[in-house]
Amino acid sequence: MIHAVTRGLAGVGLAVLACAALAQAQVPAYVGIPAGTLRSVLDGDADQVPAPVNGFDMRVTPVTQGEYRSFVIAHPQWQRGQAPRTFADDGYLKDWATPLAPASGPASRQPVVNVSWFAAQAYCESEGARLPTWQEWEYVAAADARRRDARDDPAWRARILNWYARPASSAPPEVGGEANAYGVRDLHGLVWEWVDDFNALLVSPDSRSGDDPDKLQFCGAGAISLQQRENYAVLMRIALLSSLGAADSTSSLGFRCVRPLASRETP
Repeated sequence: MIHAVTRGLAGVGLAVLACAALAQAQVPAYVGIPAGTLRSVLDGDADQVPAPVNGFDMRVTPVTQGEYRSFVIAHPQWQRGQAPRTFADDGYLKDWATPLAPASGPASRQPVVNVSWFAAQAYCESEGARLPTWQEWEYVAAADARRRDARDDPAWRARILNWYARPASSAPPEVGGEANAYGVRDLHGLVWEWVDDFNALLVSPDSRSGDDPDKLQFCGAGAISLQQRENYAVLMRIALLSSLGAADSTSSLGFRCVRPLASRETP
């Protein structure tokens, strides 16, 4: 009888903890991204017209550790040590002090990293959203603070490459960098980010000739050809994403979510 009461109290305690975490969680900010076209920098798309991109809502910042903590409290199957190995590798949330506590504190505004594609997609689904496609992410990431496509500006490209060149030896800073022309922050200079179709960037080596198959398997489509060699940052993103499996996690890879434009709440 005592054990039954103890288990009951423990269950109540977990429920209270989950409710408190959800109550403390702030409503995530999304911003509307208008429809447009994406001018590809890959050689394989050179003879095609710019790809159309439908309008959608995108999270203003990457998902933070504090937000992800609320998620794993409400969805304990995604806590460290509970998520199946099929969905999360051994590095999943390895930087957290405990399965429910980021090392930087429960309300940390640092972007969550060491999360798998499966975990990121599950989080987005909990917000009625999904991960962005590669085209959607690149479409928004092409903007600087004033222009919706700044990729022809060598100074802007150099700033991005300078960040990519820095070793990821320490925890990333908090979210909230300068907004780009769409009002989205931290697409560059903070963490790499998952996209929904990351595995579609992989090119089978037997479809090419004259190149090292291992190189092609790692670097995907971008390793073979790039119309604008100066847009090396795009190649680096493709190389990273196409080298991963859906259960993999790294200390410099986070995510943000998108959802249909019609779902955006008007103030």
